Amino acid sequence: MTPLFISVLLAAMCLECRAQKDNVLQAKGEETAAEGGTVTLHCQYESSSSQPSLFWYKQDGNNSPKFILSRVSGDDGNTAAEFKERFSSTLDSSIRSVPLKIQKLQLSDSAVYYCALQPTVTGNTKTLYKNLWSKDNRILHNIH
Repeated sequence: MTPLFISVLLAAMCLECRAQKDNVLQAKGEETAAEGGTVTLHCQYESSSSQPSLFWYKQDGNNSPKFILSRVSGDDGNTAAEFKERFSSTLDSSIRSVPLKIQKLQLSDSAVYYCALQPTVTGNTKTLYKNLWSKDNRILHNIH
């Protein structure tokens, strides 16, 4: 089997954060695994919100980051269709963790993976919209 080198870079993308305590942390910067195997990318978070939303993105080469999944509690959230089969995550609020598990690794999984946090704004009954933009002003992901 060809070894895969999966680079993990954590970007502290904290959308709508209300305090400096709102952030994402990652102890390891890089993971290496074999093709066909499984790898878990860890992401710890701190949030002033009781119901934060966590997101994972994948960026390979010079391409824009792609939305993988979001979690609001446990397994609840959305997963992009192209990632549903092999990518999974469970938000564990008791230890403030949202690890990304990638199964049946492929060479194309070699990329930079971003963990991002968006706390819920309390007291606001209107839907919030936030766009992530690429350098060439294309919308990467519209978060409602």
